[in-house]
Amino acid sequence: MKLIAFDADDTLWVNEPNYVNVKEKLCELLSHHIDQTTLSQRFYDAQMRNLRVFGYGAKSFILSMIETAIELTNGAITGSEIQQIIDVGRELVEFPIEVFDGIHEVLETLSQQFDLMVLTKGDLFDQESKIARSGLGHYFKHVEIVSEKNEQAYLGILKKYNLQPSEFIMIGNSLKSDILPVVHIGARAIHIPYAITWEHERVGEEHLEGKSFTTVDNARELVGLLEKAKTREIA
Repeated sequence: MKLIAFDADDTLWVNEPNYVNVKEKLCELLSHHIDQTTLSQRFYDAQMRNLRVFGYGAKSFILSMIETAIELTNGAITGSEIQQIIDVGRELVEFPIEVFDGIHEVLETLSQQFDLMVLTKGDLFDQESKIARSGLGHYFKHVEIVSEKNEQAYLGILKKYNLQPSEFIMIGNSLKSDILPVVHIGARAIHIPYAITWEHERVGEEHLEGKSFTTVDNARELVGLLEKAKTREIA
């Protein structure tokens, strides 16, 4: 094993609750225009459309909020209300980073034994800012920010760092982005579930049948587990 990659958002630090909070504020701002159920669905639809154009991250989220507000009010939303949406959305690029319990200690230990990487997707500026604000950057030898986490992206990482699949392990909270693509290319993955999962990142049980990966309850379990990984004792 030559490289251990960590997802960032909701693996190293709290992220999704901040987006949920901003979405709830959007619902409050537009409550006199549209019901919450309709807004939530239309907002999600806008996010899915915009992923192909703007990718992941805070900027895409904010643009989707504005687009949804304009659509659902038939253009009647005021400039003042749009400014409120922008102000609320700005919280997503400024929120204090809440590192998960035990992460500092785990990374301190692992970085003395292995080469570590942050492998995350999203807007370059947004993700670089969060890494800097987290205070975790010095533990990682490599940082890779990609537009999408799929099999092609992971194969590109292996090629770039001259690795075989057996020499790479990915750790993350998203089954869709951090686990299944890694398993599909023959590498190893460790799943650390998080309480909140964005709808786009959810996968059905049928997609997990026959897939071999390891699940742990929290990051503190990683040290012992990865020591076993040296001798390929984990899936």
